[in-house]
Amino acid sequence: MLKIIAGGLIGLSTALLIALPPTTAASVCKVTDPTGTPLKVREKPNGRVVNAVKNGREVNILESDSDEQGRSWAKVGGYYNGEYKVWGWVLREFISCYERH
Repeated sequence: MLKIIAGGLIGLSTALLIALPPTTAASVCKVTDPTGTPLKVREKPNGRVVNAVKNGREVNILESDSDEQGRSWAKVGGYYNGEYKVWGWVLREFISCYERH
C-alpha cells in the first residue's frame, strides 16, 4: 500500500520511507528561535535530540503533532548541500511561516 503524506513524504508500509521535496510551496517557513542558538531536532515529539538547525534556515513542515504536555511539534525537512532531507521534529513555536512572493 502506498501512502502520501503532506509535504512530499511518501511511505510504503512502515518499513520504507522516501523523502521527496515539496513540488510547490505557497508559504516559506524559517527557523526563528529567539535565543539565537541552533534549534534542537528530535526523532519524535519531545524525543531524543538527533540534530540541530540554524536560525534563518528555510524548512518545510511535513507533519504536525503535539506531545503529552500539549505543545505543538512540526516534522521538518529541507535542502542541505543540494539534497532534500527530512530532519525530524522541532517545537512549532520556533518556526515562522509567511506567504512566498
